[in-house]
Amino acid sequence: MDIRELNRRSVQATVEIVAMVTADDLDRPTPCSEWRVRELLEHQIAQNHGFAFAASGQRSELAMWKPRPLDEDPVGHYAESAAAVIAAFAEDGVLDRRFWLPEIRDGGPFPAQMAIGFHFVDCVVHGWDLAKALGLPPNVDADLAEAALPLATQVPDGPDVRGPGQAFSTGVAASIDAPALDRVIAVLGRSPDWS
Repeated sequence: MDIRELNRRSVQATVEIVAMVTADDLDRPTPCSEWRVRELLEHQIAQNHGFAFAASGQRSELAMWKPRPLDEDPVGHYAESAAAVIAAFAEDGVLDRRFWLPEIRDGGPFPAQMAIGFHFVDCVVHGWDLAKALGLPPNVDADLAEAALPLATQVPDGPDVRGPGQAFSTGVAASIDAPALDRVIAVLGRSPDWS
């Protein structure tokens, strides 16, 4: 299946979860141990705008990817950022472009298919994070989780990428028979039983 369609569906699923966030939820803890709901939303909004710009094929500075404090309408701002990244990835010719991603390794350029895959996995995992933080069931379709699993397993599990201060936590064990979403979550350092 087209990575852009998988990503569109994963982004839309996060929009549905974020639509349920209230002001009282912003300080709830999340499975991302260093972030509350507020910081997770700030991160996702910045990622959506950053990837939307990267889809143009132009270089971006790291400062462009820095999360900014939420405004008075975090739900609307999130929906706007989601619409921007969906539209950017849907542009004609986007799959022929190279994406500059200054937060990853040397910044790129990365093939579009790979870069959109990074965003897709981020949406699947952070959609799960938000659902868990809000006490809601994750709304990640099984086929999205299955598609995300091989991408998530490609993230290196060494100390230069995982652990305190790094982009990901060290992976945790999950049964080979566990649902694909639980295995995606576990490989990226979250306990599927988090509450």
